[in-house]
Amino acid sequence: MKPLFSSHFLPSLRFSAALLLVAALAGCATGPATEPAAKPKLLVFLVVDGLPQRQITGYRDQLAPDGLARFLERGAWYAEAHYGHAFTVTGAGHATVLSGAYTHRNGIIGNEWRDAQTGEREYCTGDTAYSYIGHKTQPLDGTSPKNLKVETVGDVLRATDPRAKVIAVSGKDRGAILPAGKRGTAYMYMAQSGQFASSTYYMQQHPAWVNRFNGRKLADGYFKTQWKPLLDDAAYARSLPDNQPWYGPRGGALPMMMGAPADEAPGPAFYSQLLRSPFVDAMSLEFARAAIAGEGLGQDEVPDILAISLSGHDYVNHLYSPESRLSHDHLLQLDRLLQAFFADLDATVGRDNYIAMLTADHGFMPAPEYSKTQGRDAGRVNGGQVLARVNEGLQKRFGPGNWASFSGSSLLISKQLLAQTRADANAVAEEARRLLLAEPGFAAAYTRRELESGSQAGAPYFEPMRKSWHPQVSGDVQYILKPYWMFGTTTSTHGSPYEYDTHVPILAWGPRWVKPGRVEARVGVADIAPTVARWLGVAVPAAAEGQPLPLPN
Repeated sequence: MKPLFSSHFLPSLRFSAALLLVAALAGCATGPATEPAAKPKLLVFLVVDGLPQRQITGYRDQLAPDGLARFLERGAWYAEAHYGHAFTVTGAGHATVLSGAYTHRNGIIGNEWRDAQTGEREYCTGDTAYSYIGHKTQPLDGTSPKNLKVETVGDVLRATDPRAKVIAVSGKDRGAILPAGKRGTAYMYMAQSGQFASSTYYMQQHPAWVNRFNGRKLADGYFKTQWKPLLDDAAYARSLPDNQPWYGPRGGALPMMMGAPADEAPGPAFYSQLLRSPFVDAMSLEFARAAIAGEGLGQDEVPDILAISLSGHDYVNHLYSPESRLSHDHLLQLDRLLQAFFADLDATVGRDNYIAMLTADHGFMPAPEYSKTQGRDAGRVNGGQVLARVNEGLQKRFGPGNWASFSGSSLLISKQLLAQTRADANAVAEEARRLLLAEPGFAAAYTRRELESGSQAGAPYFEPMRKSWHPQVSGDVQYILKPYWMFGTTTSTHGSPYEYDTHVPILAWGPRWVKPGRVEARVGVADIAPTVARWLGVAVPAAAEGQPLPLPN
């Protein structure tokens, strides 16, 4: 297979020389474009939160003609696309997709963690220096990309040409802020109001088009609306029936009413419920349409980026699992929403003027209870109880105190206690690792000394775990659970290096740039950024570690 581009560009500060290199190579290399020197006017970059590849292929026969099928039948798709880091969660995935850098470089070690020195709680996009525009802001709310340690393709694009626009929208703050990078603009759904808002990191007040959009009060229109299944009952035979016992006392079934029976008007509980339905994605795509019109995206020769993170699937999968009928139907609903969105893009931007690309920030594991019915070793870990036993063991050897706490996917040893007791940090970490591995459900753990030195290279899961560990941000013992085991009581989750969590779609469409076909070679999500940079004619982000995606045969 031929690569989309055979070498990395120069660092972004030397973009002029890089652009000359792009032009020279684009003119002589065989690539996916019929006009290699042309740039798309708009890159539409879609991230479906929590979409495992197995769901797309499993329900392919039920897809609409021009939603996801546009990629599968008329675009390029990668059958074996995987994340390279172990802790496959929303923040880490969204930090990777357009930077091309996994956690060990980008610094987003999870959705939340503890400060490695003080032990104080941190949120991946938290920044108390900024607040939401027109909305109350809590200390751990996501308001800026401060914690992102690398640049994105959008950052390079805007450094190359400040006229370029980079707009990101999501149902989750981290789903917009991290793909937007340092130089883009992020808008996120506000569960307190049903509106979309940015933060004062980006601007002091919203542009008029955002105010007009929020004035439409789209969320209120879903009050007392039912989420109804798209297809007849027989079409869902390959997924689990509703109201499985592991859904908990509230159950889960379609049709599902938006808003509690006793509610007389929309409120925060209703606006939050929309996140667990197809309706938040419908609103996100409608906001994207407003952004295209309001910002004039794709209307001149300077390429723009519109990053859209569709958050609903993740919420649905957490509550009901990807094997559920609710998840099955949610994907079909999303597919129809994408079909309508693509039709509007064709009309407003023009089919020959944009590239659409779609991936996911992580996959999803089956519910442990379901896995047990399939004969698998599966279970749940009570993190609070594990931590209490680890601390009890550390106290017996090193003295009283709260020695350890969970931070991202690592165990953080208290720097204050190390200083007070003068205990050897390596010895404490070794003992903490021993105590963790004695607990049911834990598969592997490596200490800071091993991760820094690489001394365990080749050991089980060491490489993906090392890619999930950042020396300045992470804790002192990096761990993973066994396959089909999970923390917590939610129905299902993600966050492992196993295939159900790492295997995600990478799909691309754009007739002038993307050769259609299926690619069997294993590729990484970090390969997206170098590919996108090539299309846009800019340097690859400096910290990117992927390679350009190969072409279909």
